[in-house]
Amino acid sequence: VQLQASGGGLVQAGGFLRLSCAASGLTFRNYDMGWFRQAPGKEREFVSTIRKSGVNTYYADSVKGRFTISRDNAKNTVYLQMNSLNPEDTAVYYCAAAGVGATIYVTAYKYWGQGTQVTVSS
Repeated sequence: VQLQASGGGLVQAGGFLRLSCAASGLTFRNYDMGWFRQAPGKEREFVSTIRKSGVNTYYADSVKGRFTISRDNAKNTVYLQMNSLNPEDTAVYYCAAAGVGATIYVTAYKYWGQGTQVTVSS
């Protein structure tokens, strides 16, 4: 199984980025997918998750209203549109495939991508 995250980069505060995560080696449509992030010196934290069908989505309070998760099951890809970025969003962003269903908990996710760096300058 491979989850290949991309789309990170350096952006000014107020800007936007769109992350993508391409999955292979698994039946993508059977997995709830999530995005997490980890800032230096901090624990990995939940950002957003989306159900298999793409209908139900959940967000951390810190990103609600600014980030949008979506998926394209035909392309085996999950996306994270990030708007109104601020320096507190700086982190390595990871996509993950849930083994037991959409949840905010790191331990529920079976497969992880390698992460993509997002840096927001003030």
